[in-house]
Amino acid sequence: MVKTQYITEEGLQKLRVELEHLKSVERPEISRQIAEARDKGDLSENAEYDAAKEAQGMLEMRISEMEGKIANARVIDRSKIDSSKVQILSRVKLKNLGTKAVMEYTLVAEAEANLKESKLSVGTPIAKALMGHKKGETVEVNIPAGVMKLEILDISI
Repeated sequence: MVKTQYITEEGLQKLRVELEHLKSVERPEISRQIAEARDKGDLSENAEYDAAKEAQGMLEMRISEMEGKIANARVIDRSKIDSSKVQILSRVKLKNLGTKAVMEYTLVAEAEANLKESKLSVGTPIAKALMGHKKGETVEVNIPAGVMKLEILDISI
């Protein structure tokens, strides 16, 4: 199943750099480990060889997954984003009406999500609840502790 992933130019570049690292650094290192283990003799009882082959399989799976993400990536043009309502790449300033806490998040694709950088995946319950709403509106988010009410204070790009 092909799933289109919307991503920023920076996010796509990060994926390409990581893929290149996997192919040019990690793949040759695992090949070297396999050759080294093979040189030690009997492969039927060689734990190093088995571990290296398993690592190679995991690496190839990661490479294939990254190639798929890059192939299905669609770069979002920030200049065409409407800041009147919440959507992917929106910077949203929110007020939790229960705790009065104010927080700010940028809604991004799952591959770019990073809470330390206040980048929230569009697949999270908060982001899903915010999508399509406008400044000044209040949204309710179902969370394990109950219902959280958030007021949208500002939307920017």
